[in-house]
Amino acid sequence: MVQKYETVFIATPVLSETQMKEAVAKYTDLIRQHGGVVVYEEDWGLRQLAYPIQHKTTGFYYLIEFDADPQFVATLETQYHRDERIIRYLTVALDKDAAAYAQKRRANKAAKAAAAEAAPAAESAE
Repeated sequence: MVQKYETVFIATPVLSETQMKEAVAKYTDLIRQHGGVVVYEEDWGLRQLAYPIQHKTTGFYYLIEFDADPQFVATLETQYHRDERIIRYLTVALDKDAAAYAQKRRANKAAKAAAAEAAPAAESAE
């Protein structure tokens, strides 16, 4: 039975852009290798932590929304735990209301991005 999940992880702030992309690719590939489907990815960027973790006050946040078997979550979190680049992670199962909210959030974000792209095009046409 496939379940909808959302995982957010915080990577150490000392990573370069390419190292961060490698870490994300590792986890999205892991999801796909175990029969999961990555529905949505969002890079939240470098943010201030609420409290120091491993003597670090900032971290790179990344969100992945995916569909997978419930047994896979333990495998994913084991990989997070073993990876020294990841300082915190949280994976939650989405119920129907949370899944609907996530869909609405994605649609709003896409609409804002489309509007932002259309605005400069309209200004250059004038």
